[in-house]
Amino acid sequence: MTDQKNIAVMHSKNLNSEKAKGTIGKVLAKIATYAFLIFMAIIVIFPFYWMIISSLKTYDEYILSTPTFWPTQKVYWKNYVDAYSAANLGLLFLNTVYVGLVSTLLSLVITVLSAFAFARLEFKGRDSMFAFMLATMMIPGELFTITNYQTVANLGWKNTFTALIVPFLVSIFYIYLLKQNFMQIGTVMNILAKQ
Repeated sequence: MTDQKNIAVMHSKNLNSEKAKGTIGKVLAKIATYAFLIFMAIIVIFPFYWMIISSLKTYDEYILSTPTFWPTQKVYWKNYVDAYSAANLGLLFLNTVYVGLVSTLLSLVITVLSAFAFARLEFKGRDSMFAFMLATMMIPGELFTITNYQTVANLGWKNTFTALIVPFLVSIFYIYLLKQNFMQIGTVMNILAKQ
């Protein structure tokens, strides 16, 4: 009887020690995981920190051969005022908002109408036209730079918002995704109609 008690005690001690080892292993794994995540977060955040700190330094401190991690002379907030007034950032921001809104709205209309036509309408040459459009996705966008510039220059659109909006209105990738979505909706509607 005492042997069985001794075995049971030893077995429970082994189980407790194994549980303790498992708990310690889990804690060490969590510590290593969080240490790695913190290290990677510092690597990702550091360029933003450096950009902001550099913008608050005087020019003399900025061009020092030995960089400083905090402005040693003084925090120079006037750099932001100078940058805002020198570059006319208010007007540039409004231009960006205008181009972004107009191009997004026009692109949305073109993409939705094109995708719907390819997904739901039957017309001659639809599949071959869509295949040709998909084939253009294999051409790198950089190859269109010169032809886009020549087109914009020939149409007299240089230095206009039109040159920033029109050449980038059509996205074959978005048309493809939306076409697939419309086709799925059509399939679901057909299944529901049969029930």
